[in-house]
Amino acid sequence: MRLVRPKKNLGQHFLTDLSVARRIADTVDACPDIPVLEVGPGMGVLTQYLAEKPRTLRVVEIDGESVAFLNEHFPQLRDNIVADDFLRMDLAQLFGGQTFVLTGNYPYDISSQIFFKMLDNRDLIPCCTGMIQREVALRIAAAPGNKQYGILSVLIQAWYDVEYLFTVEPNVFNPPPKVQSAVIRMTRNQTARLDCDEQLFRRVVKTTFNQRRKMLRVSLRQLLPSGLDPQSPLAASPMLTLRPEQLSIAQFVTLTNLVEAELKGQNP
Repeated sequence: MRLVRPKKNLGQHFLTDLSVARRIADTVDACPDIPVLEVGPGMGVLTQYLAEKPRTLRVVEIDGESVAFLNEHFPQLRDNIVADDFLRMDLAQLFGGQTFVLTGNYPYDISSQIFFKMLDNRDLIPCCTGMIQREVALRIAAAPGNKQYGILSVLIQAWYDVEYLFTVEPNVFNPPPKVQSAVIRMTRNQTARLDCDEQLFRRVVKTTFNQRRKMLRVSLRQLLPSGLDPQSPLAASPMLTLRPEQLSIAQFVTLTNLVEAELKGQNP
């Protein structure tokens, strides 16, 4: 069977450097003894090394041509090659409710969506590794005060410890992307729940970073239909003079509780 043609509409950039593929595969070893799910295996350059590990491997691929290639070249995985859209899958059904490692050479244009799905299934995914666009990796790993610190940084770091592992140059792909790539690992931290309304936490983070150059006093107006009560604890908070990239995750939790109290005061 001929090689799979990379499809621009699927954001396919096939890794061709086997040493890089092996290094990515080895990132799952930090979370041993549980199954692995690979997203977007393409022609299996990463799959071949994951399959060598003594653990269950399942791969999910949306491209029919790649699925046919995988079935031919990885007959030992035939029952574990899933032809589906990862973003639409019920992950609790994959391994009978068992936890698993998520990995892959993720399509750049949907990597953020993949990680939001990871967050929604964080109790199933104690470890996530893989390759993404370097710019996105830097955002995920960024600390407060860094210009890359943003929505993904806060929402992921609230639940995962992030490691930026190594950079990958464009010349090891077919076709070469126009940007550098990076491999990261996210390992579930000890946080069982945030000390605030978690849905409101997301809204506060997204709302403030959508106007990241403005002070919180200004950006939070979108969440306060009746405006800010000048006598409220929120109005008295020194955080309102800061911009969102200056806040730690703990401060965002505190801010969320202040916003919730303000909203309850407006809607008793």
